[in-house]
Amino acid sequence: MIELYYWPTSNGQKIAVFLEEAGLPYKSFPIDISKGEQFAPEFLKISPNNRIPAIIDREPADGGVPLSLFESGAILLYLAEKSRRFIGADMRSRVEVLQWLFWQMGGLGPTAGQTHHFRGVAPEKVPYAIERFTKETSRLYQVLNGRLADREFIAGEYSVADMACYPWTVSHERQGQKLEDYPHVKRWFEAITQRPAVSRAYAKGLSINPKANVPKGLA
Repeated sequence: MIELYYWPTSNGQKIAVFLEEAGLPYKSFPIDISKGEQFAPEFLKISPNNRIPAIIDREPADGGVPLSLFESGAILLYLAEKSRRFIGADMRSRVEVLQWLFWQMGGLGPTAGQTHHFRGVAPEKVPYAIERFTKETSRLYQVLNGRLADREFIAGEYSVADMACYPWTVSHERQGQKLEDYPHVKRWFEAITQRPAVSRAYAKGLSINPKANVPKGLA
């Protein structure tokens, strides 16, 4: 049994999508970040960086004591290795998955997050910051669009790379982006939105937080 501690944000939904796709048994424990629940001592024991998501695996593969993890990329990698799914069957395919997973963790996620902040929630509008992060988000979408020009999914087959990137593109309008400007991303986005496991994950997220951002096709 996997215990998932999260809130249905872009990073939180990554793990919910994986668990639904892999069919791993799990139980959700909402951590309402709007109320500061991520700073509770009990949660900090699992996620010392006071960020969601985090998990506890009550039945780790080594048969040892329960294992807790934080950081969404590390969690995706752990779950993929545990289930032997969505990570690539050989060295070369695995490398393809890993480099794009790290691309999301180091580029798309942080940049899009800053774009959300300066375009939508910053106490004052800072034109330089808005322009800088919106343009960099656009550049990253262009990179992703090029990558998807000749393949169905980011690493060829559906993988944790797609599960990591997709939730951040759900918020493309908040980032000042139009999917029509990136036709290959648009095709990929629509295909993932239609996956039953993705629908289930976002429906559960919406039941936790009715204000959660969900793909238009699932709203």
